[in-house]
Amino acid sequence: MALPACSPEQLAGFFGKNTTDAAAAANFICDQFSAVSNKFSDTTFAVDSTYLLFSAYLVFSMQLGFAMLCAGSVRAKNTMNIMLTNVLDAAAGGLFYYLFGFAFAFGAPSNGFIGRHFFGLKDIPSPLFDYSYFLYQWAFAIAAAGITSGSIAERTQFVAYLIYSAFLTGFVYPVVSHWFWSADGWASATNTDLLFGSGVIDFAGSGVVHMVGGIAGLWGGLIEGPRIGRFDHSGRSVALRGHSASLVVLGTFLLWFGWYGFNPGSFTKILSPYGTGNYYGQWSAVGRTAVTTTLAGCTAALTTLFGKRILSGHWNVTDVCNGLLGGFAAITAGCSVVEPWAAIICGFMAAVVLICCNKLAEKVKYDDPLEAAQLHGGCGAWGIIFTALFAKEDYVNQVYPGKPGRPHGLFMGGGGKLLAAHVIQILVIIGWVSATMGPLFFVLHKLKLLRISAEDEMAGMDMTRHGGFAYIYH
Repeated sequence: MALPACSPEQLAGFFGKNTTDAAAAANFICDQFSAVSNKFSDTTFAVDSTYLLFSAYLVFSMQLGFAMLCAGSVRAKNTMNIMLTNVLDAAAGGLFYYLFGFAFAFGAPSNGFIGRHFFGLKDIPSPLFDYSYFLYQWAFAIAAAGITSGSIAERTQFVAYLIYSAFLTGFVYPVVSHWFWSADGWASATNTDLLFGSGVIDFAGSGVVHMVGGIAGLWGGLIEGPRIGRFDHSGRSVALRGHSASLVVLGTFLLWFGWYGFNPGSFTKILSPYGTGNYYGQWSAVGRTAVTTTLAGCTAALTTLFGKRILSGHWNVTDVCNGLLGGFAAITAGCSVVEPWAAIICGFMAAVVLICCNKLAEKVKYDDPLEAAQLHGGCGAWGIIFTALFAKEDYVNQVYPGKPGRPHGLFMGGGGKLLAAHVIQILVIIGWVSATMGPLFFVLHKLKLLRISAEDEMAGMDMTRHGGFAYIYH
């Protein structure tokens, strides 16, 4: 927002012959213009940094939402355990993301695979990043770890939580975020050498965050096996319901609130006009992103409500909450580049995907207490495909400027290049997370560090591993 340059030499020529010292007057006026210009620049940086910090705080509040959702979704005898793991996700994730994760993700200049600067935040602040950017990205990293913890709840040793959380936030997740969000990433939409001329438009992380957390949780749950009693001797599914629908609803609303930092906050700045002096600018795109996020979640919740009513004959608040979150996970990729009406389609299909994934999980006897792999992995993958189908050309050019005519949504007349890039994204995320987290869980399993004993599981982890129950009964 800097003002045009002021040249004392040019300005002095406008003074009349009677001016005592034209050069001094011109210098004085230009100094005033420079001071005003600097104030505008300072204000721009301050506004954008404040916006990013506030968004980081919102995303961090999602950790409380995860904790409440997880606590309500498990049985009372494991409440303290699951809440402690959520606390440790944030704490361990903060340290390892500071030491390694941020550098692997955004350390520029680097190659297309992994970053190699800013270890321990060395040389930060820089012209590229300030501390606020680190805080925002750390909140994303621990969100991915929180997703995984839900998939392996009620049967996992505490040491395994610490190991996988550190590995995921310090290495696995940062590499994926480098690929798709760093300017040097091989599939980033901001890379000068774009994949298929478009790069991958995963604006807030349906793939980078949700699929990574979901696929990691899938491998953990598969290698551990289902909880005792989840399937009977004939293989039929037995519901092991969480102990508090109230906590589930509380956690869902906290996550909903935090998602307004997750999606709109991913612009990282708000004071960017699309046309000088126009009412329409990036602040409008931020508002539109909040609207698309809201509509996708609302539609998914209602679709799940009636869908599960038809299938089970009940109005189930827990299912509705999971459906709502599935809609949010799906719209996260394309929230900034689609119309509000398209977000309704996204939410509807996300609910269908979640219901189908849950049916498939029952058939293959996969046990996930929070439906995290199905919700974040399945709905996240749908969100990536949805973006490639419905991304609007005008919005794509606004959010990712500098390359007019770049591919956009297939159904919006943009051809199939963006869809091809997004299919590749899904495949490489599945491959990378499987190749890293799968062997980690397998090794932990072989070393007998992954699953607790049957006796401890039946008694409850709060009593056997944490010294007492979360609730005091009289």
